[in-house]
Amino acid sequence: MINDLSIAALILAGGQSSRMGEDKAFVLYEGKPLLQRVYQVAAACSQKVYIATPWPERYKTLLTEDYEVLLETEPNQGPLVALSQGLLEIPFDWIWLLACDLPILEVSMIQRWQSRLTVVANTVLAVVPQSQSRWEPLCGFYRRSAYSHLQEFMIPGGRSFQRWLTHISVEPIYLSKEESQMLLNCNRPTDLKP
Repeated sequence: MINDLSIAALILAGGQSSRMGEDKAFVLYEGKPLLQRVYQVAAACSQKVYIATPWPERYKTLLTEDYEVLLETEPNQGPLVALSQGLLEIPFDWIWLLACDLPILEVSMIQRWQSRLTVVANTVLAVVPQSQSRWEPLCGFYRRSAYSHLQEFMIPGGRSFQRWLTHISVEPIYLSKEESQMLLNCNRPTDLKP
């Protein structure tokens, strides 16, 4: 965690999980629910953890630790809409946006990435991993001041993270092969097999 900056983690747990066939947050990976695994890393790397979901009661038994719910006002509209709400409502310098299905995140690697937040130019609105010329936005860091730029993109109907990131100043985190593996998410039951 960076002492000079305030960083909140925003874990996305509001998707339909249609390819998985059940709520991904509860799916076990090495004996532990995906949401618990992601939460533990998020708590170690941020000052506050928020869960973005339209179902605030659903995760109370799964997460007994300290977290806040960001009740999605526009559920099922995708991660860009959830980020927009987070940038508006969460009073931190940076939001670390996370999918709930990233079971092999490593605290040490995330902390190395976070150290870059203290040295990026004030004009940089996002620090996002990039793998093979493609952004990995669901493990990226977004400056609170990105909100107005995101609104400009979304008002005419923009919902693509990849396209939005081409419209703003982004500092890429170039990923090694090992780091790319850490960001593999779980969309289907077969993705959970080692």
